[in-house]
Amino acid sequence: MKKPAAPLTPAVFHILLALADGPLHGYAIMQAVEESAGPTPPMGPGTIYGSLQRMEEAGLVKELPAPGDDRRRTFALQPAGRRALAGEAERLARLTALVRSKRLVPDEA
Repeated sequence: MKKPAAPLTPAVFHILLALADGPLHGYAIMQAVEESAGPTPPMGPGTIYGSLQRMEEAGLVKELPAPGDDRRRTFALQPAGRRALAGEAERLARLTALVRSKRLVPDEA
């Protein structure tokens, strides 16, 4: 049996989720993360860009070349990032099912 991957940090999860539909520049990533994660805990530019740098080093995302004189940094999801996001979604679904089996959360109507 394959060893499950370590859980993703909230920042990494939400960044991968933001990039799942296509490349985005840093500010658009921050907006998408805020929309999916909500305001708590806040993830500022340092958290987002620090995570993006580590994610790029890990092969989860890739910075795309800027067209012309555009100074915005744009990032794209890589196959390893898509696999990591899918694995985390499966892990969270298993945990949700476990909690529901304990009757701690009512089933959806």
